[in-house]
Amino acid sequence: MWIKIIGYNHSEMNKLTSTTSPYLLQHAANPVDWFSWGYEALQKARDEDKPIFLSIGYAACHWCHVMAHESFENVETAAYLNEHFISIKVDREERPDIDSIYMQAVVSLTGQGGWPLSVFLMPNLRPFYGGTYFPPVRRYNMPSFMEVLRAVQDAWQNRRGEVMNAGQQITIHLQNQGMNITTSESFTQDDLLIAGNILIQGYDWMHGGWGAAPKFPQPMAIEFLLRRHLDGDKDSLKPAIHTLHAMARGGMYDVVGGGFHRYSTDADWLVPHFEKMLYDNAQLALAYLHAWQLTGNPSFRRVVEETLGFIRREMTHPEGGFYSSLDADSEGEEGKFYVWGLDEIRERLGKDSEFFEMAYGITPRGNWEGKTILQRTLDDSTLVSRFGLTREQVTEKLDECHRRLLQARTGRVRPGTDDKVLTTWNALALSAFSQTAVAFDRSDYLEIAARNADFLLTSLRPEGQLRRSWRDGHTTREVFLEDYAALIIGLLDLYQADFNNRWYMVASELAEGMIEKFQDASGGFFDTPKDAEALLTRPKDLQDNATPSGNALAAEALLKLGAFSENNEWQELAWKALAQVKEMAVRYPTAFARHLSAAHFALGPVKQVAVVGDPQEVTFQGMLKVLWNRYQPNRVLAASHFPPGKDAPALLQERPLKDRKTTAYVCEKFACKKPTNSIEELEKQLD
Repeated sequence: MWIKIIGYNHSEMNKLTSTTSPYLLQHAANPVDWFSWGYEALQKARDEDKPIFLSIGYAACHWCHVMAHESFENVETAAYLNEHFISIKVDREERPDIDSIYMQAVVSLTGQGGWPLSVFLMPNLRPFYGGTYFPPVRRYNMPSFMEVLRAVQDAWQNRRGEVMNAGQQITIHLQNQGMNITTSESFTQDDLLIAGNILIQGYDWMHGGWGAAPKFPQPMAIEFLLRRHLDGDKDSLKPAIHTLHAMARGGMYDVVGGGFHRYSTDADWLVPHFEKMLYDNAQLALAYLHAWQLTGNPSFRRVVEETLGFIRREMTHPEGGFYSSLDADSEGEEGKFYVWGLDEIRERLGKDSEFFEMAYGITPRGNWEGKTILQRTLDDSTLVSRFGLTREQVTEKLDECHRRLLQARTGRVRPGTDDKVLTTWNALALSAFSQTAVAFDRSDYLEIAARNADFLLTSLRPEGQLRRSWRDGHTTREVFLEDYAALIIGLLDLYQADFNNRWYMVASELAEGMIEKFQDASGGFFDTPKDAEALLTRPKDLQDNATPSGNALAAEALLKLGAFSENNEWQELAWKALAQVKEMAVRYPTAFARHLSAAHFALGPVKQVAVVGDPQEVTFQGMLKVLWNRYQPNRVLAASHFPPGKDAPALLQERPLKDRKTTAYVCEKFACKKPTNSIEELEKQLD
């Protein structure tokens, strides 16, 4: 049975029904005759001489949902699109290459970008007009979507020469962006000092973080400042700690269920854009972990455990992969799942409600649209004084209140889950679980990390070929530089937690494949492999965005592998990749912070530590705990029973036991200190 609406045959639906992308499936029942990106759609545009309407978004994108409801579900709008355009939907999370190219095009046209991304292309894929969200009627000083469609159609039919000229100019601009990347001199310590100072000078001491509203978390900038602190920069720790405290108060951070929302719409981190992304939570968990290692602040440890607990509880596939995101909306309302009314809080907390209301400044009017977004207004010391409790009792009381509210929240309609598994984002979470497992002595985290790595190396590496995305037993065909590089780093973090040589060996294999598939002879790496589908340009995006740049990750991966293997060729490739961005990274550190951290590792000194002996021996375990408890980002660690296997890192080879006991070797700048059997001596050598 089917319904025919203005010439549109719903027996066929559109071409998105066979996809595995949750975002594309959200649009499978639209009256728009959507195609997914591919030969069929592109050939149809050429055959029918129609412009392409390219719509790019992602499953957790609130304004993508709004535009879909207002325009793509509208029969009249759909009919016009179907008659005059070839409409293509792209999930930006599965195809970051397409998103990168056309986002740059829209930014060059309008000065800004975002999602939903709405771009009009000629059949030869050249963009000639675009924007982001378009409303159904004129508002926000914006034309309506139908006005845009009619204007584009008129230009295509009656001013084709202008369209072709615009497309040519934009294409030349995009191609020149890649050509204008210049290889510079290598980073120096002075460059890192300047970049760190710029970060500190631009810091928002009133609210925390960088920039005005909307406020985005900057875990990569925080990580770089923590590194600078280790170098003796006395001013770098304060902004890092300040922003971590500011975010952890609540609002953007979910104090009830753990985990961070995407960003804050205001300057004070109170009102979030409510979607939760795996990549944010993975990177922020690591930033809080490293801050805990430096300061011992128990609130930072709590944030790490709550954030990883959220990922474990709500974003983990039974087979071990991590889901991509949770939607901002539920029951058609943004944030409804996360906000509270005073009556509900009092009902759930009973006699503890007064204490909780005081802690969070809760009033009958609420702090957002008549409801309350939970954000701490009183610190623990004030609560101790007001209620005559100890600090431990305050913590216990808050934890119990959070637990009861979380239990209450389980009865609500949950936001939608984008349950596809992405290699890069999973690799970031793999690093977080691996590093936290040993720092907190959490064997359950280590088990989660190992299951995740095994899932990525089997389900997302069919027949030995790494892939970008997996869902319901199916992978996409594409893979990108960031997938290879992030997975290498994640596997090395896991190796340094359980010392299973499998992880190290696969990381080395992936590095060889990454170089072969992505290397740019002029320095650095392309984002797409050399055998990838030909697009308008071959993208090479060097800036960090919400996730690290593929080139930054690749440089870091090769530097770390080089330290394990003493492979100078890999280290040289890393230096060349970093040289591409030196001038821009020093000038704009928030946009290149992962590159700056990689440069910090490259400049060193890097400590290479090898521990050999009996893994069950007390000294062996004691040495590992000393190493795991410290925040030493410029250190690689290999450990093994004696003698190590042939597949163990080169760092372990030819390391004899001293006095037939567990022995540690600490090496730096191609020289090793005296091997030691003493935990105390190891600590001195590490210092």
